[in-house]
Amino acid sequence: MLESYILAATSLLTAQEQARTTYRSQAAWEMNVTLAQIQLMFPERQVPSLPSYNDIFSCPAASWPPAAIGSLLTPQAPDAELQAILSEIDPKRIEAIITKLVSFGTRHTLSNQTDPNRGIGAARDWIAEQMRSFAVASNGQMEVTVPSYIQGVGERILFPVRISDVVATLKGSLDPGRYYVVSGHYDTRCTDPNDYTCDAPGADDDGSGVAVSMELARIMATRRPAATIVFAAVAGEEQNLYGSRFLAQTYKNASVNVQGMFTNDIVGSSTADDGTRDPYTLRIFAQASPTTENPARSSVRAQIGGENDSPARELARFVVGVAENNYTQTNIPVIYRLDRFLRGGDHRPFLEAGYTACRFTEPNENFAHQHQNVRIENGTQYGDLIEFVDFDYVARVGKVNAAALWSLANAPRSPQNVTVNTTLLSNDSQFKWLANNDTLTAGYEALWRPTDAPFWTHVVPLGNVNTATINLSKDNVIFGIRAVGKNGYASPATFPFPA
Repeated sequence: MLESYILAATSLLTAQEQARTTYRSQAAWEMNVTLAQIQLMFPERQVPSLPSYNDIFSCPAASWPPAAIGSLLTPQAPDAELQAILSEIDPKRIEAIITKLVSFGTRHTLSNQTDPNRGIGAARDWIAEQMRSFAVASNGQMEVTVPSYIQGVGERILFPVRISDVVATLKGSLDPGRYYVVSGHYDTRCTDPNDYTCDAPGADDDGSGVAVSMELARIMATRRPAATIVFAAVAGEEQNLYGSRFLAQTYKNASVNVQGMFTNDIVGSSTADDGTRDPYTLRIFAQASPTTENPARSSVRAQIGGENDSPARELARFVVGVAENNYTQTNIPVIYRLDRFLRGGDHRPFLEAGYTACRFTEPNENFAHQHQNVRIENGTQYGDLIEFVDFDYVARVGKVNAAALWSLANAPRSPQNVTVNTTLLSNDSQFKWLANNDTLTAGYEALWRPTDAPFWTHVVPLGNVNTATINLSKDNVIFGIRAVGKNGYASPATFPFPA
């Protein structure tokens, strides 16, 4: 059986060598993850490795346009501090968090808010208490608040109810006005979305996402990121994204510069409904044109082929570049859509507020374990029970989030007002952007890739400037400009629009 498994993997590798991909292709990484699993299962056997990116670029189609401009882009490896952060993420602590959340019986938004043992109020108070205990180690740099409002009768709201978010804000040391947000929702539901008395354990949906926010808050409280990181647990998601909409609107009303937001929703199980296990894959959902982009700009984006270079997709590419590695042991396929069909998530209100946001979700959902009354029916166990959560998997999800957040918060801001000169016919490309006015930025780089490549393939150092001319036609490739910090951290790229 092992021999046939390795033979199949080797055949796939051979096929990949012929494929029109780049060395950053998701297919290549997925095979690496598969082979790593085989090696762990059978350490005494020699498992084949993937071809290098030079091999993959050997076919003519994959190497067009034939330009020796810049160098091949390599992923950003975690530095010593980030490695230490990743090593501290503890599956046992994640298990303890989810176990405690499940113990409240139900966390339905309409459930009891004063009972100390059951209902959403008890869960809210416990999460806040835990976050405050983490903040003690921050020497005053982390503030924990519980902002709330009264939601009137509306969609899935049978009576006026208080919606409360728990928000732990770790102030940035060098650029505190730039925010990055990570959240999970702590409310739950049964089959009937308005049944607020039934048991709704919500271990995976979304105790897992809350556990990620809380574990990262604990670990990062003792650190000093350059920009501000927010660790949130929001309510009202199952009713109509009320808590995240309140948080996003609060930030928008206060003109808070949220540069990126991640929601972790249903990130607890590595097993599909057919029993298939995929414990090394985490989906990231990234929409195309921004929700708030005006029609004229959307029209230009479509005309120049920029649909796949929205801020959300640049953020997703950044995540792959900094978090898909041996330290996280996770494959991160980018799903080119806002969310799954017929579903929604807490990143959506942030997108609607004009912020850049993405969603993390496990690779294969088991719908018998979501939005279901706890019961056994025809021999099938229904309900979102803790016995179906893979705590090691959630820890890897935490590592992906930690790598992304820490890398974002310690990189300079992405360049603003990036333009490409389209006033004349030319076979080179002329760029201009607004230089960062900060102490982090050391210079800038141009990234480029073939128009049919999903990820950036090449990088061109530009220096500490705000204009650049590159001897490569803007007609043939996709360009992006990113800032590089004195510490080596690089920002997400900004897609240039015509001047």
